[in-house]
Amino acid sequence: MSSFKQPALSVVDGAGGDVATRPPSFSAGDLAHALGLGTNLLVGRFRVDLSTGSWWWSDEIYTMHGWKRHEVEPGLEALSSRKHPDDRSRVVRAAAEALRLGRPFACSHRIVDRKGRTRSVVVIGQGSRGGPSHPPELVGYVVDATPVQKEALARRSSAVVTRAFVSQAVIEQAKGVIMAVSRVSAETADQLLLEAAGRAGIPLRLAADQVMTGLRAEGEAGGITQVALTRALDGVEPVGRPRGHDPLLTRRPRKVAH
Repeated sequence: MSSFKQPALSVVDGAGGDVATRPPSFSAGDLAHALGLGTNLLVGRFRVDLSTGSWWWSDEIYTMHGWKRHEVEPGLEALSSRKHPDDRSRVVRAAAEALRLGRPFACSHRIVDRKGRTRSVVVIGQGSRGGPSHPPELVGYVVDATPVQKEALARRSSAVVTRAFVSQAVIEQAKGVIMAVSRVSAETADQLLLEAAGRAGIPLRLAADQVMTGLRAEGEAGGITQVALTRALDGVEPVGRPRGHDPLLTRRPRKVAH
């Protein structure tokens, strides 16, 4: 459950001076929707006293790195030990500049936790140059963005699998028709389809799709026969080349008399 509480707004009655509480104009749900809150992420806080070099971490930062609070001293050495080997040489100039000027910054890198799992984290912070009453410091958050990355990869993998399934279904459908009409084995049907695709120089799925499109047209005209199948296989052509029977694509432009 969220600990967010809508702040009470006070309204002063001009007549009697009484203070009334104005009801909130939005709910926590409205706020979550407006901010686009979705996947729950592990978020940790950190603070660095730049005058002494001392660090403080919240429990979440220990957790995402695979430590318990008593096992390691917060600091640069501990963070560097968990950084992904491929990211150790990266220098984030924006962060250094932000620290110098006291501006907010955000950057990302990968870490490897105690169990050898790679995590993607986003570091958000802001440096303060300090003043007479307080020392310069760096404060911010570390966000474990690994779940979002995994969700994106899962969606991409699902789309690839779906496309592959659809592609294979079209191929198998065309092969099945060839086997039924020509009374040949699956190997022979596969070879006939491969030869048609090879002649046109197109992928097998596109060849199968063209064959099925041609056969559907033949079926509407009176049934799928061996002649119709042969015509469909021979009619497989490179994608984008105008069809010879289409007068709108093959007609020569008319010459304009001067």
